[in-house]
Amino acid sequence: MSMKTFQMPSSVTTLLLLIVVMAILTFIIPAGQYTYENGIPLAGTYEFVKQNPQGLWNILQAPIKGFKEAIEIILFVLVLGGCLGVLFETKAIEAGLLGVAKKFEGREKLMLPLIMILCSIGGTTYGMAEETIAFYPLLLPILIAAGYDVVTGVMVVFLGAGVGIAGGLINPFSIGIASSLAHISLSDGIFVRFILYICYLTFAIIFVMRYAERVRKDPTKSIVYDIKEKAEQPFRKNTQGVELTLKRKIILSIFSAMFIIMIIGIIPWDSKFGIHIFKDFHNYLKSIPFFGQVVGDILPFGEWYFQEMTILFFIGALLMGKMYGMKEGEIVRFFISGCKDIFGVAVSIAVAKGISIIMQDGHIIGTILNAGERLLDGVNGVLFPAISYCLFIGLSFLIPSSSGLATATIPIFAPLGEFIGVQREYIAMALQAGAETMNLISPTQVVLIGALSLTNIPYNRWLKHILPFFIGIVLITISVLTLSNILF
Repeated sequence: MSMKTFQMPSSVTTLLLLIVVMAILTFIIPAGQYTYENGIPLAGTYEFVKQNPQGLWNILQAPIKGFKEAIEIILFVLVLGGCLGVLFETKAIEAGLLGVAKKFEGREKLMLPLIMILCSIGGTTYGMAEETIAFYPLLLPILIAAGYDVVTGVMVVFLGAGVGIAGGLINPFSIGIASSLAHISLSDGIFVRFILYICYLTFAIIFVMRYAERVRKDPTKSIVYDIKEKAEQPFRKNTQGVELTLKRKIILSIFSAMFIIMIIGIIPWDSKFGIHIFKDFHNYLKSIPFFGQVVGDILPFGEWYFQEMTILFFIGALLMGKMYGMKEGEIVRFFISGCKDIFGVAVSIAVAKGISIIMQDGHIIGTILNAGERLLDGVNGVLFPAISYCLFIGLSFLIPSSSGLATATIPIFAPLGEFIGVQREYIAMALQAGAETMNLISPTQVVLIGALSLTNIPYNRWLKHILPFFIGIVLITISVLTLSNILF
């Protein structure tokens, strides 16, 4: 097979191959295990146990077991996908973004950072990625008319959403799943993630603005100047887009409110911060005769997890659908369509969980952890998050799905960090940042390649142009992870 015809296997195929590899290793690696406390292996408790090799049937049933063991996460992902399916059908996000762009016509210099901020909010909350492809036909005509080029348009949207994902505050698909697998709350490390997010966003805005102004003042500075007509021709037209109606404004408010409620719900106010107001209010409501029974067994804010978040987004989908005037059948159809769109993520999570199942059932996960514990003996724990981040960048090329990568690697990396005194939230952060850092340049990243194909930007030119930004993101991440690990 020539290099021209070679294609990287999909993330699901890669994960299936890793299951096979791990099963083979159960025949080779000595079996062993740690003593666990609250899901965390205790350093120095490793002991050898009887070998339990995993055969062909074990390999075949591993992904099925993965579905069962990760069912709460998978259901949440599917319901969130369904909720997004209803949201996208209303075109509220496109209308909001286009509304902002049109309000700033004639003041495009101010519009660029604002759109980047809005895209980053989408990235940091729900991992907005594939849907950004729909934004280019709406925004590029406005930007081109203002004297910018298609590269500016791609950077505004792609980098805006990308830095939001890399510094995701509450992105359920990356930091949410990674935190769950690391046995920590989604709120753990959120302050450091906020610092990362602000650093990323500031750097991205500066990088984009410098290029955009250079091109506006001198179009020959564009990296696609020699193919300007070909790149811009599809966008040289006026676009009416979609109107930001009152209904769409209300839908955007409902969607924003869901994430605010989710944040309030998952922060452990009572157990971690000693703030009892939510628990006291919950107990008061439950004590009201009849009313408490009608409400049912809802948990107070501060004790929410995937089940409660799943219900929240299910309710949100119904509210947004009804507000837009959808009939019952339409809400169901768009909800199911959204679930279909995200089903690949659910499969990746299940298959990746199968890797852990093979290692656990084959009793080699303890041996691998023990080898890592001995390897890290004497290593300064301050450096481990940065080292993990660099490793995750490379691993995400093989497994482009951040949720699949988290499911496959966090059960190993989180305990290794624990052995040398590194808090688990830093490993979750390193994974999220590492996966999205690779996505900035990866030729297997469908969102990037889709944007470049749509705008006729050659990949090699994008790679050369974006490498300084890529290096800057790496340096920022290493610095923030290392310094915060020292200070906090």
